[in-house]
Amino acid sequence: MAGQAPPGWAKKVLHAGLAFADGVLEGCDAMPGEYKKPESFCVMLRPRDVVGAERIFSALAEDGTVQIPIAETFWAQRFGKVVDRFGMPWLINCEKQTG
Repeated sequence: MAGQAPPGWAKKVLHAGLAFADGVLEGCDAMPGEYKKPESFCVMLRPRDVVGAERIFSALAEDGTVQIPIAETFWAQRFGKVVDRFGMPWLINCEKQTG
């Protein structure tokens, strides 16, 4: 598809998807000249288990910036905030099991 992309876009990530049990969460790059830095929001992902939470957090933190290290909190088995290598802010929140 590199030949069909706008000039200078051949090596960019145009689409990225996160598969989960019920579907796919997909993100896409902005068109040339339309990009604005993400502000005042985060994408929150709520893995069902600690192993998944830590694996996802580590992958997002690779070449990114950890703002809140992933750890146990009073409400979660694991919670953390990371800005990935593309500048997207993420919250990972693995809630404590009740009952």
